[in-house]
Amino acid sequence: MRRICGWLMATVVAGGVLSGCKPSDAVKHSGDGVAATEPAAAPAPTVQLDKATLGMVTGTIHLTGKAQARVKIDMSMDPVCSMTAGDNFAEQYAVKDGKLANVYVYIKSGPPAAMLSGGPTPAPVVLDQVGCKYVPHVIALVRGGSVEFRNSDSTMHNIHTMPTVVGSQPIDISQGPKGAPQVKQFNQPEAMIPVRCNNHPWMNAFINVSATPFFAVTDADGHFGISGLPAGTYTLAAVHEKMGERTMTVTVEPKGTTKADFSFTASN
Repeated sequence: MRRICGWLMATVVAGGVLSGCKPSDAVKHSGDGVAATEPAAAPAPTVQLDKATLGMVTGTIHLTGKAQARVKIDMSMDPVCSMTAGDNFAEQYAVKDGKLANVYVYIKSGPPAAMLSGGPTPAPVVLDQVGCKYVPHVIALVRGGSVEFRNSDSTMHNIHTMPTVVGSQPIDISQGPKGAPQVKQFNQPEAMIPVRCNNHPWMNAFINVSATPFFAVTDADGHFGISGLPAGTYTLAAVHEKMGERTMTVTVEPKGTTKADFSFTASN
């Protein structure tokens, strides 16, 4: 699992002044400091599915053990954030009644009919900057899809992605107060790509890019659903930003609903 600026939480707890979160030295930029255009993925052969026979997988992500308490973030380094954003808390663990939100669930492997399925290009997924945090905290999209980055705040923000998959290009762009949205395409499948704001080091989010149209992010109650699956046996994966990935094998029957619950264990 990627490290998330290890000094950040200690600094926040201490309540001291925060300095900029430096990007990893492994992240390479184009000459002007803005990410080069993401190389287009080679078009893959697709198959059309018989909608009358498709099934789905639903489930809940459980958390055992005691999660770390959510830490209140000191935003005093930016007067706009401290005066207008209200209270802001770390989002590594979003737990409600033992259920875990912000978990990326996706089909890791399965029958060719699923892995090669295609469809129309979806609308961009929105990642906004509201109250000096990224909203939502975790998003997902299909390979070849786009993210629309917005800034709804009255302060300058920055979007800095730090992918690790070979061939993925980082994004490093700034957006002025309530600036125009910027749309970027993602063509390399990858789980939990960190997003940081170089101006506000407490801000973080994660982008997930799926190789297939079959994925979900758990809601506030820890629930997910993946529909439109052809019958067959799959490897289903669930990824959390701090606790890593869990997998299980599931079988989907024609027009059937398969239950698949995951459990993560918090380690303090």
